[in-house]
Amino acid sequence: MPRLAASSPLITSDTSLIPLQPTLARLEKAAAACHACELWRTATQTVFGDGAMHAEVMLIGEQPGVQEDAAGKPFVGPAGQVLAQALAEAGIERQKTYVTNVVKHFKWISKGRLRLHQAPNAQEIAACRPWLDSELALVKPYAIVCLGATAAQTLLGKQLRVTRQHGEFMASLLAPFVIATLHPAAILRIPDPRIRESAHHQFVTDLQKVATQLRSRS
Repeated sequence: MPRLAASSPLITSDTSLIPLQPTLARLEKAAAACHACELWRTATQTVFGDGAMHAEVMLIGEQPGVQEDAAGKPFVGPAGQVLAQALAEAGIERQKTYVTNVVKHFKWISKGRLRLHQAPNAQEIAACRPWLDSELALVKPYAIVCLGATAAQTLLGKQLRVTRQHGEFMASLLAPFVIATLHPAAILRIPDPRIRESAHHQFVTDLQKVATQLRSRS
């Protein structure tokens, strides 16, 4: 059994925008008008979560990228393709998952004609936290997969290091099984093909641990 690590307490934040009787559709509509931080000013639109209601697996990343910002859906760009491939290899049906991000707006800096990803800060993460908490409360996933350091540290504590603790099930009140692994975008950024292939293999291995728990449930 993998070593368990204690999760951090939930971050508190303003919940005034959350509908009184929330559904995923109502949450998405409300989030479209969210001005809780300044990211809405430069993002094209809010990118809310997407997937199956009461999905067994919720996959949580950092924030939408440039393709997601344009499409209004999470994980539709190259990182989403890596995720879809890894899920298929691990034996998890993509259409039976729910995917979302800690931050719902694309944060970027300009470099010529390009819009380059910029990591969200603590204030922006806290401003978005009520949306993520509401998604978790409605979906009630059996397993949560934190994709990358931002998601893992937001949900499991700043002390967590994905490079060392990926693939370990963490003790948490959020779901029966919570695990951290690489973000697929991080895999894409690895320049060396052999190292990138190794990272992809590790990503799939971590997801296979989740798939094993799903099979044992049925």
